[in-house]
Parts: sequence; structure tokens; C-alpha cells
Amino acid sequence: MSKLTNDQIRQNVRGRYQKIAVKKPEASSSCCSPAESSCCDSPADFDAISAKLGYSSEDLAAAPEGANLGLGCGNPQAIAELQAGEHVLDLGSGGGFDCFLASRQVGDQGLVIGVDMTPEMISRARENAIKGKFNNTEFRLGEIEHLPVADNSVHVIISNCVINLSPDKQQVFHEAYRVLRSGGRLAISDIVTTAELPPEIKNDMNEYYSGCISGASSIAEIEWMLRESGFTEISIEPKDESRTFLKDWVPGANVDQYIVSAVIKARK
Repeated sequence: MSKLTNDQIRQNVRGRYQKIAVKKPEASSSCCSPAESSCCDSPADFDAISAKLGYSSEDLAAAPEGANLGLGCGNPQAIAELQAGEHVLDLGSGGGFDCFLASRQVGDQGLVIGVDMTPEMISRARENAIKGKFNNTEFRLGEIEHLPVADNSVHVIISNCVINLSPDKQQVFHEAYRVLRSGGRLAISDIVTTAELPPEIKNDMNEYYSGCISGASSIAEIEWMLRESGFTEISIEPKDESRTFLKDWVPGANVDQYIVSAVIKARK
């Protein structure tokens, strides 16, 4: 089989999340995993998944219904140390869940921008923002490799299990560095590899890639890319406890032996 182009990979990823975005909340897919019904499929289950990722009951109650799609692998806004008045950018904002939590922290004088490449996700997030009256939050259609955001304009970048989906991660970090203000910081949760992926997983550019597995990079690779883009104070902390929920992403495939969720922080 010929190798997929970067754009074909993006189309595969976009197609998966388009399906998730247009489903009704009570029947939506959950988890960033290949099998669309491999975890749980009700809003209550999404809350249970998110609780395992470090979200409090207050967090879960604060977001509009339908914003939490159970697609993350951590809680980036909890590690971002957001301050009132800051401008925050969420890479791959989905239904807007992390944006709405960040919105509460930065307050009326702050701004939260969500960027997602799936039009249906943007529409869903905008509807959620109206429903929840989040007036300091906006959602923009675009690719995280080509951000629709001005240079030196945001204080903090967050992201939740999305950068692994990019076929050009170096460009993502270049763009992140461009839009951050001097002294700005990156605070993301993402999947990293801890061992070489088996060929049947690594070479699957459709299901396993769009499921946040085969596109993951190693800690050393991510650190190198961050430095190459100009970041300093780089910290990549794997969360071994995440293996307990990762093993459920593909039952029987033992993916928890090869990947783990990590907290990734850096500064411009």
C-alpha cells in the first residue's frame, strides 16, 4: 500500500471526528480510540472517563451539556496555572470542553480561542458557547499546523490528546511558538510512546492513527521538536497511571505497553 500523504491523514482524522461531532450527545463516541464504541457511550460515562483524567465534579458540572465528548487523555487546564485576564489558545478544541473550563479561570477580561479543523466540531462548540453564555470564548476553523491566530498574541496554549494526530508535529510546535507571547507557556496533555509500536499498529494510518495511537511520538522526539522550535524550560512527565484507561482503548491489543499519557510543558 502506498504511503498516505499528510493531507490524506488529516482527511482520515477529520472524517472520524466529523462523525463524533454530529452524533447526539446520548449516542456519541467516547475516548480517543480506534473503535468508536470501544469505551462507553453516554454523557454519564463521559463524566466517569473525565474524572479518571483528573477533572473534578465541579469541572464536569460547569461545562454545557454536549461539550464533554470523552476524547482527552488528561486535564491540560489543570496544569496550565491560568490567571485572570490571560489569553488562552486550545489546539484541537473539539466540543469546547477545555475551553469552557479555561474561560472560567481567565474571567471576563481574558479570552479563550479554540481552533479545530472539523467544521462540525466548530459548529457544536459555538452552539455550546451560546448555550452556556461563554462570551469570552470563540472558536475558529483551522489546522493546528497553520493557526488562524496572530503572532505573539496568546499567553498560554493548551491541548488535550490532539498533537499526536498531526502528521507534521514540528510545524505544530513552530506555529505554537509563533503565536505565543514572549514568556508564554505551553501546557498540554498528549500521548507519547514508551516502546516501539508493533508494525500492525504503527503502519495503520487510518484507525490506529485517528485513534491517537500510531501517530504518537517518543518523549525524546517531542523534546527535540520543542527545542528545534525555540522552546525552553521543557518538561515531559509521563503518567503511568494513565495505562489503566489506555488499555481499554483497544481491548486485547495491549496498547498500554507502548503508549502513555504525558504532561508536556514548555516556555517561549
